[in-house]
Amino acid sequence: MASLNPLSGSLGRRRAAHLLRRASFRYARTQVDDLSTQTATQAVTTLLTTSPLQHAQPYYATSPTATPVTWINPPKPPDAPLPAQDFEMRPNVLSWWTNEALHDPGITHKMTFFLHQFLATDADAGTSSNFFDYLSLLRWGSLGNFKKLLVKIVTDNSMLYYLDNDQNFAQNPNENFAREFFELFTIGRGQPAGPGDYTTFTEDDIVQAARVFTGFNHALRNQNTDPDTNIPAGKGYPQTHDFGQKTFSPRFADTVIKAPANDLTGMIAELQAFVDMVFAQDETAKNICRRLYHYFVTRKITQEVEDEVITPLAATFRTNDFELKPVLLQLLTSEHFYDADDTLSNDEIVGALIKSPLDLALQALSFFDLPIPDAVGEYDKHYNTFYNSAVRYRMLELAGMPLFYPWDVAGYPGYYQDPDFNRQFFNSATIISRYKLPQMLLTGTFAWGGQAAESIGTKLDIAAWVKDSGTISDPSDSYVVVEELVQYLFPEEPDGDRLNHFLEIVFLDGIPPFDWTIDWNEYVSSGDDMAVKIPLQRLVNALLYAPEYQVF
Repeated sequence: MASLNPLSGSLGRRRAAHLLRRASFRYARTQVDDLSTQTATQAVTTLLTTSPLQHAQPYYATSPTATPVTWINPPKPPDAPLPAQDFEMRPNVLSWWTNEALHDPGITHKMTFFLHQFLATDADAGTSSNFFDYLSLLRWGSLGNFKKLLVKIVTDNSMLYYLDNDQNFAQNPNENFAREFFELFTIGRGQPAGPGDYTTFTEDDIVQAARVFTGFNHALRNQNTDPDTNIPAGKGYPQTHDFGQKTFSPRFADTVIKAPANDLTGMIAELQAFVDMVFAQDETAKNICRRLYHYFVTRKITQEVEDEVITPLAATFRTNDFELKPVLLQLLTSEHFYDADDTLSNDEIVGALIKSPLDLALQALSFFDLPIPDAVGEYDKHYNTFYNSAVRYRMLELAGMPLFYPWDVAGYPGYYQDPDFNRQFFNSATIISRYKLPQMLLTGTFAWGGQAAESIGTKLDIAAWVKDSGTISDPSDSYVVVEELVQYLFPEEPDGDRLNHFLEIVFLDGIPPFDWTIDWNEYVSSGDDMAVKIPLQRLVNALLYAPEYQVF
């Protein structure tokens, strides 16, 4: 029986690691160990606390030697040397977000990306500042009220571009945004029930919804700021809005919406009434909870899970007026999330998902605590060499995830495309990039594709990391080195034969364990890492290459 009952007792290492892998892009032994002593409720509450940003906004420099400046808030710094073409600054916005995700110890950026997955735009929708505002809006809503976020997304300047609502006028309606508001953002499209009827909404409902959305359009960033979010936004223009009566289908109980006045106040009232109507349907809460389940738990939803997990989660969502935190707390503290609601605790959920390229890259970077070039003092290395070239292109785009450029309006197929779902993250087109990740980190170069000598802007000094990071409790003991790396890198500890393979064949390469102890102690006393670096690199490469590391 699938159970949402809270898991009792302290999490322990295995379950704490499972929670952190699923709930955060940042993953380190110290965090796992801290969470392991806490109950599920305490640990999830910790992760649900939003941490401050490292940098409030991106930097930009016209050359590697120029002093970096900020340019988004306020919109234009006095006398700031900015390029004539806005698109030149856009990659820095994406790299800024990636850096913040890497350093976020909680769930905020994980939830921001969850929202982006189905409230999708791409980074070319509008200006670089517009896309920064979109990311800021998702962060604002990531642990807040989902229903309020859906009202705000209507006037997001990037979304207005992406789904053509800036072309939706009373005399010339455009239905793109209205369709996706139903199908992707909220209630979802149910099974076909007849011509133009999807059991949750109809084609006629899309027509009426498009009329509700008429007249919402762009505003310059310095001309309109949303009072609730303090983020620049578009606004309503009554002169292009359809103030006629909107009548919806029996799917929405024949609801009639009519603006109380033909002005901006009337437009906003109409929009709120429409959102209230959509969220009054039980299927809206269920659809969002299914998405959360797919993202955090597994892609498979059985009838048992639908009845015993999705339905009560949706009830929690409605009871709490569509606040996300109570739902996340209930799901991530549940026995079901830890696969502790049946007699087999390792057959359904832990290790059941293939890591997305984003999870794979950021969790490796954070676990090994690679030094990140400073955004100001090492501007070019930070933005261009490390994040734009190494992380966003080599680690993500070539692995099948062009960050913030989803394939279509539905987002990234690995999260939604039935029946393959996350298996799409691991295929013949993306496997090379995944498997080259440890080599890139260990050599500090691209190490493939004819660019072996080109730096990625950082490098994993594996011997120094093992000695100084505190991740390995006794580096002089070869068994401890292998066992502890396996325990923290793999979702499940392998059997004895597999562990011995990594220890005796990969790491020791046939030498006696005592020889490793001698070599390690010599390294500690002399500082010469030649004898210990090669076996450690061999081990890390094999562990990150292993099938067990590709899942979480």
